[in-house]
Amino acid sequence: MDAATNPYTPGAGAPPVALVGRGGELEAMRVLVERAGNGLNGRSLMLHGLRGVGKTVLLRALQHKADERGWLTVALEAQRDPQARVTARQQLERGLLASARQVESRASVLGDKLKSALATIRSFSVSAGPIGFSAAVEPATGRADSGVLEFDLAELVQDAFPALRESKIGFAVFVDEIQDLEVSTLTALLTVQHEASQRSWPFFVFGAGLPSVPAVLSEARSYAERQFEYRTIDRLSDTDTARAFTDPAEQGGATFDDAALRSLSAASGGYPYFVQEFGHQAWQVAPGPQITGPDADLAIAAGTDALDSGFFRARWERATKAEQRLMRAMAVDLDEPSQLTDLVDRLTKRKPSDLSVARRDLIAKGLIYASARGELAFTVPHMASYITRRHFEV
Repeated sequence: MDAATNPYTPGAGAPPVALVGRGGELEAMRVLVERAGNGLNGRSLMLHGLRGVGKTVLLRALQHKADERGWLTVALEAQRDPQARVTARQQLERGLLASARQVESRASVLGDKLKSALATIRSFSVSAGPIGFSAAVEPATGRADSGVLEFDLAELVQDAFPALRESKIGFAVFVDEIQDLEVSTLTALLTVQHEASQRSWPFFVFGAGLPSVPAVLSEARSYAERQFEYRTIDRLSDTDTARAFTDPAEQGGATFDDAALRSLSAASGGYPYFVQEFGHQAWQVAPGPQITGPDADLAIAAGTDALDSGFFRARWERATKAEQRLMRAMAVDLDEPSQLTDLVDRLTKRKPSDLSVARRDLIAKGLIYASARGELAFTVPHMASYITRRHFEV
């Protein structure tokens, strides 16, 4: 079939043609947006799960719901680097400016409440460069300009509240890979949202990240365990997996026979990223318009090679030799969590603490996580199968 019309979108955070199986989260966002418009409070969503389950796509879909209702929204992508704090502030400033300009452009009259909110936003974002607001908006001297994010953000939300409430909108920050967010930025966001909840300010923090997210947030601020509606984002159901294959194909005028759909669904394991990869390959190899069992076999082989050379390999090569040895030992358990005591035996160590350095660094790199006390698991589905195929021998 024509590659130019291939409807599948393998890639980090690339939105699929059909977002299936996430109706509960989208409905929860709709309800929160409506409640904020009615002057009522609510808890934002915190998404967590393995890599490849579509958390980033879903987070962006939630932001889109807020954007459609005219909210102030800012997207952050957490990073681990020496300049992480500065980078996060810059992302906040620039994203806030861009969103505020949209709010200003929709206002038929620049009333006092909106003018005051924009003035504080201008003050908060003064280092972001050219502002682009109307000449009537001057920076709010002494407001949200201390350089301390926790204080500045609280003042910003407080000053924006009258305009937000009058316009029946909210202000939300959407953070991807939130487990990696620089600690002072994370604590500032959690603290201000906590205050906002107490004072009925419509300010919300949404996040997406690895299974460790609830523990990371709770460690940053103990009240974070009650601050969010935590949602585990998992693989799709069998029905939704089939739809994730068939809905895009039907839009492109193609179908799957039963054998092809069974094979591709099983190979994907229900993980949306893998669905997109195998669907993409099936479209590429099938003469069409029906994708058959033999087409699916070719697509699975090609898709596995593509995943091995990109998705899996990039993560494997981030690990040191010592860390790779620990990952090989974990791969023996396939997709099940590994017991630390078993890993000690497999690596001929004396005690679990002998693995502590490799364990700590692999967790920091987002390659494994502590699935329970005394257990380790891969953050990437099917990573064990990849290691077994490609790197099991020392």
